[in-house]
Amino acid sequence: MQHDAGDGGLATGGAVGFMNGLDALFLYLESPETPMHVGSMHVFEPPAGGAEGFAAAVRAHIGARLDRADVFTRRLAPMPLGLANPAWVHAAEVDLDHHVRRMRLPEPGTLAQCHDLVGSLHARPLDVSRPLWEMVVIEGLEAGRIGFYAKVHHAGLDGQAGVALAQAVYDVAARAAPPAPAQPVVSSVSASGDAPGAVRVAAAGARHNAAQLLGLGARLPGLLRAVAQAVVPALGRDDAASAVAGAPADAPGGAAAPADASGGAAALLGGEGLLAPRTALNVSISRRRAFATLSVPMARARAIAQRHDASLNDVVLAACGGALREWLLARGELPAESLLAAMPVSLRRAGDTSSNTQAMMARMTLATDLADPLARLHRIRDASARIKGALRDVKSAVPTEFPSLGLPWLGNALAAVWGRGRLANRLPPLANVIVSNVPGPAVPLYLLGARMLHYWPVSIPYHGVALNITVQSYAGSLDFGLIACRRAVPDVDAIALRLAQAFDALDGDPERGAAGIDAPPVRPARRRRRAAPSRGAR
Repeated sequence: MQHDAGDGGLATGGAVGFMNGLDALFLYLESPETPMHVGSMHVFEPPAGGAEGFAAAVRAHIGARLDRADVFTRRLAPMPLGLANPAWVHAAEVDLDHHVRRMRLPEPGTLAQCHDLVGSLHARPLDVSRPLWEMVVIEGLEAGRIGFYAKVHHAGLDGQAGVALAQAVYDVAARAAPPAPAQPVVSSVSASGDAPGAVRVAAAGARHNAAQLLGLGARLPGLLRAVAQAVVPALGRDDAASAVAGAPADAPGGAAAPADASGGAAALLGGEGLLAPRTALNVSISRRRAFATLSVPMARARAIAQRHDASLNDVVLAACGGALREWLLARGELPAESLLAAMPVSLRRAGDTSSNTQAMMARMTLATDLADPLARLHRIRDASARIKGALRDVKSAVPTEFPSLGLPWLGNALAAVWGRGRLANRLPPLANVIVSNVPGPAVPLYLLGARMLHYWPVSIPYHGVALNITVQSYAGSLDFGLIACRRAVPDVDAIALRLAQAFDALDGDPERGAAGIDAPPVRPARRRRRAAPSRGAR
């Protein structure tokens, strides 16, 4: 089936819509080894009547809801000569036969096999000539359950916008599925205006860049003041880094020092200095991916947080630190200095559900130099308080819009040099791992009457950070998705198991194993054959 990607209306009722500067960076950082999309893996209870016809019904269901999210219907229109960021324009048609596919796992259909398939699917870049999203209905899971994998380019949304997108796809109550259409679905998209020509796009791009330049100039004084307030008072203070690192809190119950601006510089650096120690995670990555999941009861994690006057995010970071410490110890590669996590910080205001990226990156110690799990939690708790104080004023002044003239050329060139030159193997890392915590729906979701059991996120590893751990809260659970370069971290499922054990250690019961935690096996199931599209699946 042919997809019409050329003739479309305009992104916003006749006006060219340009992506913001942060969104565009995800386009320019993309390479065959580093596709820049985010996704999710779900497991659904069998719907009434089983899985037969479910994929076709999902295709029709999405077709009926295309107008609920811009992501579904917009595509990229490159600027002439690549002088500035692309525009978003409406696609005249969305080929749902391409965007919503069906695959079947080989027997016995274990969760480990589903992980293997999702890792393979997540390694494939999206087609930039089409709207930047895909979904796959995965049949053949044990007990008649249905897997569901979805991905969207990060240029189109961040984690919180992804939650808003989920609201356009899923329901909060079960409802019967409509009859599935017999023919493949190509949905027409209503749009006003004509497709923008090159001259019109270029003119709009020039105006957009001028507006961005003026806006950045207006915000720059506030940004400089905020950075100065956080950083300048700390300059020349020898004790700042150690205070923010939580040195007084090494023992359980250690008191946190006041979170004032004097520790701002060290807080913004993660409390451990400018550079992170080199580990097996900090290398140039390949195209292959390994994926694993883990689910932890929310009530259990909250109880740990309450006992130690910590936040839920502090507990997540402490568990990640414990898991990575044990994984590196088993390899004989644990560095003396603590690992640092790169941690996305949302810039999104309450109620903002726009489909774009509004985030910045902070660094946080994982206290992997501490053997005591509670001492680790307390150090992270105290360092987190200081980072929040340091970021409070800075993040309100951080621009997501900035002039993009020439950025496509520069960004693509830098990404190519970074990847092909394998610079991540040579340069010291700024962070060891990405850890992200995304608040999700508190109630169960449904797709055509089938209840969603898990909502595991699938994010982005990159050159120099071969492992990404993202957790999303869902219906009383913390659902972890661990995605890694398979060459650097072939045993990502072992890290997931150690993450389960880290929660046990924080809970004060190291002998209980992974009770209450849906952990994967230590090694993935042996591959019998690749999952393949079901007959008639296109």
